[in-house]
Amino acid sequence: MTKTSLRAAVGSLMVVGLETTELSAMESAWLRVVRPAGIILFRRNIHDARQTRALLEAASAQCAADAMRCVDVEGGTVDRLREALAPMPSAQAVAQRGSAKLAQEQGILTAQAVCAFGLNTTLAPVLDLGLPESREVMGTRTAAAEAKGVIAYARSFLNGLASQGVIGCGKHFPGLGGGTLDSHQQMPAIERSFEQMMNEDIAPFHALRSVLPMVMVSHAAFPQTEGGATPASLSKFWIEGVLRGRVGYRGLIFSDDMEMGGVLGARQIEEAAVMALDAGMDVIEICHRSDLILRAFEAVLREAEQSAAYRAMVERRARRVAAWRRKHLGKGMSAMPTATEFEELRTSIQRFHERATQERAE
Repeated sequence: MTKTSLRAAVGSLMVVGLETTELSAMESAWLRVVRPAGIILFRRNIHDARQTRALLEAASAQCAADAMRCVDVEGGTVDRLREALAPMPSAQAVAQRGSAKLAQEQGILTAQAVCAFGLNTTLAPVLDLGLPESREVMGTRTAAAEAKGVIAYARSFLNGLASQGVIGCGKHFPGLGGGTLDSHQQMPAIERSFEQMMNEDIAPFHALRSVLPMVMVSHAAFPQTEGGATPASLSKFWIEGVLRGRVGYRGLIFSDDMEMGGVLGARQIEEAAVMALDAGMDVIEICHRSDLILRAFEAVLREAEQSAAYRAMVERRARRVAAWRRKHLGKGMSAMPTATEFEELRTSIQRFHERATQERAE
C-alpha cells in the first residue's frame, strides 16, 4: 500500500463535524486531506433542507465513496431537526404507550425527516436502561428501565427506519444506565458487575444484534469488570471481547464523539484515536474541532507507518468499512422533497407528537 492509499485508509475510519451552515475554504482543504468516511451535522449546521443538502453535497464530494451523512434524531431533547422541521416526541414518551405500531411510526417519520435533509444515518435509538442512577443525565432519552421494554421499542423503531432505507445506530454500548455523570464532561465510572451488565444493560444489544446496522460505544468505565478504569471506547475487552465475542455483533462499531470529556479528560486525542482503533473500533467520530480531527488523523497515520501490525489492521478495517458503506449507503442522496411534500411531513410529525403525548396522558 502506498503512502497515498494508506492516508485514504486512515481517513476512511473517521466521521467528522463541520463548523457552520456553509463549507469554508479551510474545511474543504482539510477534508481533501483526510477524506473521511462521512460527515455528522448538528443544529449549528442546519438552517433548512435546501441549505443542508448543499452543505452535505459539498462536504461529501471531499469524503470517501458512499459517504455517511449522520445526524442525531432520537426525539425529545436530542433532535437536531426540531427547529428546521418539527419536534419529534421522546423515545420515553412513545415507548410508554407499549405500542409497536406507534414506535414503528416514529421510526418511519424520523427516517423521512432524515431523508428530506439529504442525510442517510440517524444515531438512534438509545438502548441504555432508564435506571434511577442515570435519570438526571439521560432524562427522557431512555425507552424503559428494563431490557424487555427497550428491546420492544427499539426493534419497532429500527423497523421503521429500515423501511425507508435509513441507517440506525444503537447506543451507548455497553450501557450508560448506571451512570451518574454526563460523559460529555467527565468519564462515568459505572459500578455494575459484569453479570449485571450482561443480563441487563447488554441484553438489548444482544437481542437486536442482527438488526442493528451500527453500534455506538460509550466513554464510560466499569471498574467492577475486567474492563477496569479504561473507557469502553478504548477497551479491547469491551469491543472485541464482549461486543464482537460474547454478543456476536457483526455490524459497524462507531465511537461516541472523541472530543468528549469522558475520553479527553484522561488522554490526548492522538493516544485516544490510536487506542480506539486498536481496540476494535471501526469508525471514530470527532464532531467539531478541525485541529483535533487533523491531530487524530496524523497520529493514526504515524502509528500505521511505524507498526506493520497496526498498518495491517488499518488496511483490513478500511476494506471492511468500505464494504459496509457500499452495502448500506450506495444508493446516493434521496431526491429533494417538494415544498408541498415538506409541509406534509412537518404536519405529520406535529400530529404524531400531539397524538403520542395525548395518548401518554390518558
